[in-house]
Amino acid sequence: MADTRITLSESELPRQWYNINADSPKPPAPVLHPGTMQPIGPADLAPLFPMELILQEVSTERWIDIPDEVRDVYKLWRPTPLHRALRLEKHLQTPAKIYYKYEGVSPVGSHKPNTAVAQAYYNKKAGIRRLATETGAGQWGSALAMSCRLFGLDCTVYVVKVSYHQKPYRRLLMESYGATVHASPSDQTQAGRKVLSEHPDSPGSLGIAISEAVEDAATHSDTNYSLGSVLNHVLLHQTVIGQEAKLQLEKAGDYPDVVIGSCGGGSNLAGLSYPFIADKLSGKQPNLRVVAVEPAACPTLTRGQYLYDFGDTVGLTPLVKMYTLGHSFVPAGIHAGGLRYHGDAPSLCLLYDEKVIEAVAYHQNPVFQAAITFAQTEGIVAAPESAHAIKSAIDEALRARDEGRSRVILFNLSGHGNFDLQAYDDYLHGKLVDTEYSKAEVEQALAGLRQP
Repeated sequence: MADTRITLSESELPRQWYNINADSPKPPAPVLHPGTMQPIGPADLAPLFPMELILQEVSTERWIDIPDEVRDVYKLWRPTPLHRALRLEKHLQTPAKIYYKYEGVSPVGSHKPNTAVAQAYYNKKAGIRRLATETGAGQWGSALAMSCRLFGLDCTVYVVKVSYHQKPYRRLLMESYGATVHASPSDQTQAGRKVLSEHPDSPGSLGIAISEAVEDAATHSDTNYSLGSVLNHVLLHQTVIGQEAKLQLEKAGDYPDVVIGSCGGGSNLAGLSYPFIADKLSGKQPNLRVVAVEPAACPTLTRGQYLYDFGDTVGLTPLVKMYTLGHSFVPAGIHAGGLRYHGDAPSLCLLYDEKVIEAVAYHQNPVFQAAITFAQTEGIVAAPESAHAIKSAIDEALRARDEGRSRVILFNLSGHGNFDLQAYDDYLHGKLVDTEYSKAEVEQALAGLRQP
């Protein structure tokens, strides 16, 4: 019988991060200053980030060394296990092999500490006292709160208001690590007060919360901004996931035909897939498929346009080229709060535009149906975000069954759902609403975007 759990020793923990920009099909589009519409330089980012992270952001070096201090913290939970979903395979009666990389074993229950630890380390090294950030579902906020505490930094988190109320235990986890937590939009910043004056009942969005965190950092000299997805240095740090998975699959004697990850900003999908995409771009694995899975309520890749846009709602950030629904787009309050972002990582969007990867979108009811199937076969209650990848993996396995052809499926189970049981309660009692935006609503959100 095949092994159900493939592990690595501590000595096999990756020593470098992989940078997709070294192998990208074309150079990434420049990041633009919103005032001049000219490419920005390191000095423009210095008020928000430490220089070592800025250099990683623009680097085209293929491999970047992981500091020993970061690897020492990684060892609290890494390497993470790779599981063969044998019970799910049997339930589906599929000839496919289904593997999942389980990031829910981290102290906060998700993949997010892979970059939070690195960002806290570099900011501490640069003499910063406090980090400000935003969070949707609370996984990122929890990870940064923990990482700041481990490196002796203060932490302020702006939580999207709908998630703040949906997931009170995420807030309590952040506060247990010593973080200060605000529901966004809040009255703590000009950006938040502006939104509240226009929309007092706003459920919030990641774009709004980013505006608040960026303003907080920019107006305090001892504070930097920290982001949990989208930017290149964030995705870079996550590639420990895919590097470990490649080694684990090699031990199992397999290589994936398809790699799957849920996609909000892109960090967990990129973290798993980029080391495999390197094989595709080099010609070693030309037939490899990579699938980004997003919610139909926030269909950035599948319904958005490839344009320059702000990363936040108010317009405090530089302009980046990405698939976007428009920075004013406020998604419905679905339970997958970490996927409610109007844009995606520029490097991931470039790969999608070049047809290196593909994308699908699902409503939340079939996603939770897949999550229940997974829980009842594999025993893990997945985060709503991660459940999107489960749904796609099941669809791929059923397609293999119908075609009578085996295939190797790998997906990232990026976090557990132990703090998301209200979402499961809503699903089991028929309270979830499937929301899809009309073409006119998407076009309205995109109207007026300046392009170079």
